[in-house]
Amino acid sequence: MSKSTGRPQTSDTIRVFFDARFTRTTHHDGISRYGSCLLEALLNAVAGTDIEVTAIISDEDQLALLPKCRWVKLNSPTSAKEVVIAKKLNDLGADVVFSTMQVMGSTGRRYGLILTVHDLIYYSHPLPPADLPAAVRLLWRAYHLSFAPQRLLLGRADAIAAVSQTTKGLIADHRLSSKPVTVVSNAAEVAVAGSRSVNRHDARSLVYMGTFLPYKNVETLIGSLQHLPGWTLHIASRIDGRREAALRALIPDRAKVIFHRGVSDEEYAALLEGATALVTASQEEGFGLPVIEAMAQGVPVAISDIAIFHEIAGDAAVYFDPDDAGDVAAGIARLTDAKLWSELSAAGQKQATSFDWNSSAQALIGMIRQVHALRQ
Repeated sequence: MSKSTGRPQTSDTIRVFFDARFTRTTHHDGISRYGSCLLEALLNAVAGTDIEVTAIISDEDQLALLPKCRWVKLNSPTSAKEVVIAKKLNDLGADVVFSTMQVMGSTGRRYGLILTVHDLIYYSHPLPPADLPAAVRLLWRAYHLSFAPQRLLLGRADAIAAVSQTTKGLIADHRLSSKPVTVVSNAAEVAVAGSRSVNRHDARSLVYMGTFLPYKNVETLIGSLQHLPGWTLHIASRIDGRREAALRALIPDRAKVIFHRGVSDEEYAALLEGATALVTASQEEGFGLPVIEAMAQGVPVAISDIAIFHEIAGDAAVYFDPDDAGDVAAGIARLTDAKLWSELSAAGQKQATSFDWNSSAQALIGMIRQVHALRQ
């Protein structure tokens, strides 16, 4: 555990442990970035207050992607030791624990617990992430056979954080928890935001950032290029060789798709700067952080006509049927109109300001104080 870098602890201090064990070690995915950015905003917001924050990690390499703070190294969230993590946190004097996921051991806890729900996608698309151990993938599939395990986990928390109003609504629709649910949303990183200086309506360049799970529907994006001669699709995210080969086989004749196999934040910003649009044909999402990041940079977005995207993009987007390659192409083609492109660029930047990490941190602080007060 690191040395304390904060003020001396008193009996009035609210000791908050922030579960950052889902942070990646080399590059962020959506949940990793959510945790890192929210932790940084929380640390800034509680500086000089009675709240002391300690990050929980499971690998010291995670520290490279986290803000500088107090930390403690505990077991991996997929370890069998997860069943006794509550005892360790009791011994560390935790008052409130916040996890960026909903799967956290809690048996025997003597502290307040806030769990996070990002989405319910895996109930309709149960394929687990390939990087999980085989035994965990098996449990994953069993977990998503019904809502009962989810209700059990959420029922053990004192409060629930949802990353969007859409997810909050789904929690209510499926009666997953009777506990209070507060939206603690995603936002763009400050470093990504900036004024748009050049109209790229004629660049014929598209950017995709995201994973390649079936519900992400990258196949339809690639298929839409058949109707978009002269356009280039930049696939920015990391991809394994077999998945790339499968997608390459779908590229229409004379269409151009560039696989970047992962980019730095600076390289990603540069790709967006030269793009006509960020595109995603995802069939479901918990939030859609790349959409907010693109809008913050003044890049128009052409995206699926689904509830969560309407929540985060509002009127500042072109929407299409994600299962119709022709409709995807028609939506993208609308952005060759210079006037519409400019209007959506400006509208997107304005819309992106509706989501900021400071507001999310303040929402989380409110939850922390409420949970702590109820347990006194």
